[in-house]
Amino acid sequence: MSIVLSPEVLQDDMAVSIARVMAAANVRARELEVDVLQSLISLTQHFESEHWVWRVNYGPKDFVGRRGGDLIVDVNPSDARIERILWGQ
Repeated sequence: MSIVLSPEVLQDDMAVSIARVMAAANVRARELEVDVLQSLISLTQHFESEHWVWRVNYGPKDFVGRRGGDLIVDVNPSDARIERILWGQ
């Protein structure tokens, strides 16, 4: 699916940064055999050792009665570099 973004969206630094972060995290998730389209995804921001990091969490959409198994990917927004990968227990 191809979507043309308006100039207003492309000038929104936060929106573009989040898109880069999500794309980088999705690549790594797929490499680790996570079905991104079947995941419940959450995005949070936290401060870690002198800079902000976006944390992308991939969990099952059918989470009722299940424990653990989430994939957590920390991404540096300045260069979309993966900083850490955690697996939930």
